Amino acid sequence: MKRKNLSVVNKIVQSSPTAKQPKLGFYSSLNQTHMCTVLDWGSLPHHVLLRIFQYLPLIDRAHASSVCRRWNEVFHIPDLWRKFEFELNQSATSYFKSTHPDLIQQIIQKHAAHLQYVSFKVDSSTESAEAACDILSQLVNCSIQTLGLISTAKPSFMNVSKCHFVSALTVVFVNSKSLSSIKIEDTPVDDPSLKILVANNSDTLRLLKMSSCPHVSSDGILCVADHCQGLRELALNYYILSDELLLALSSETHVHLEHLRIDVVSENPGQIEFHSIQKRSWDALIKHSPRVNVVMYFFVYEEEFETFFKEETPVTHLYFGRSVSKAVLGRIGLNCPRLIELVVCANGLQRLDDELIRIAERCTNLTALGLSECEVSCSAFVEFVRLRGTKLTQLSIMEEVLIPDEDYNLDEIHAEVSKYLGRVWFPDVMPIW
Repeated sequence: MKRKNLSVVNKIVQSSPTAKQPKLGFYSSLNQTHMCTVLDWGSLPHHVLLRIFQYLPLIDRAHASSVCRRWNEVFHIPDLWRKFEFELNQSATSYFKSTHPDLIQQIIQKHAAHLQYVSFKVDSSTESAEAACDILSQLVNCSIQTLGLISTAKPSFMNVSKCHFVSALTVVFVNSKSLSSIKIEDTPVDDPSLKILVANNSDTLRLLKMSSCPHVSSDGILCVADHCQGLRELALNYYILSDELLLALSSETHVHLEHLRIDVVSENPGQIEFHSIQKRSWDALIKHSPRVNVVMYFFVYEEEFETFFKEETPVTHLYFGRSVSKAVLGRIGLNCPRLIELVVCANGLQRLDDELIRIAERCTNLTALGLSECEVSCSAFVEFVRLRGTKLTQLSIMEEVLIPDEDYNLDEIHAEVSKYLGRVWFPDVMPIW
């Protein structure tokens, strides 16, 4: 790289008889010192340049590699290509920048053997999902450890032909041999492809997320559990969950799960009738894996909660993405003794005073609460915090949730809550844009 020698220029200016010599203060001396000391970016250590390159998008990496020979050397260091995200979209329908096809081919040809942590981010178009499958089909010389397929909007992968998707995924399953973390949610993956997965990666698989995969059955999940003894985290849809599956996962020959995530989703109210899980099945799972976190995400309508929480349920983390009734929250206080975190995004205009206090009294492990678009009187909320005290490590309550009463108003409640929490606390405020 050609650069002007600023120190030489500075000496010429200073020696000129017409140059006025100002009185140097501290800051002017400091500026002259910086001018005389030129930073040579080409001489930075490899590990520093590598760290910088890791933060750059692919197109910027490519541009930077043409600056000088040293930067080009860093561009080809294997460590730079261990983690990579392919971004694929149709420019007319997407907001994020797509990875250039020529650069994708360069990565596959020169760096495929180095890839270990790979993700594909695609938009809702079928073309983008098919392009991701085409790239997967070419990853024959990889040793991938983490694979993620991310759709920024539906339907994406679900619109790709099942044969094309499974064929591409099988290439990775067969050739990697060391997959430990897989996120393939909202995809047409099926039971036979899961058998191929465990046949080649049974010793390394630790995490499997595949919610909203309609072609996967309980048999496919059991196949994974039978062979992947190191599996610690599993995410699936509620429709796959059954008493038989929970009892099978509780067998001594199966894995000891640490995280079980269950997505309960309904797109059209009234079209899905949710089945119930018996208490004895949950009890068997907890006896087999006593430290398992059971995480449940609910995206259903109020009338579809009928089968849930009527018996004791060992859920530890509950997230309600849609409105949930007082009756359901009341059952949670009665039948969810292991509850650690509760997030309610909406409830309506019925106050949740009694339900919240019952949860505080009976859910003795509760440490986190989030409330939005519901109503709780200030007095009931203070009593809830008093019962839980310093055990509440996370408390996110929108200001409009709290209803002033004869005991507390919004100006007074933060001091009372802060006293019981042992730290300063204020309700969250909706930003005004």
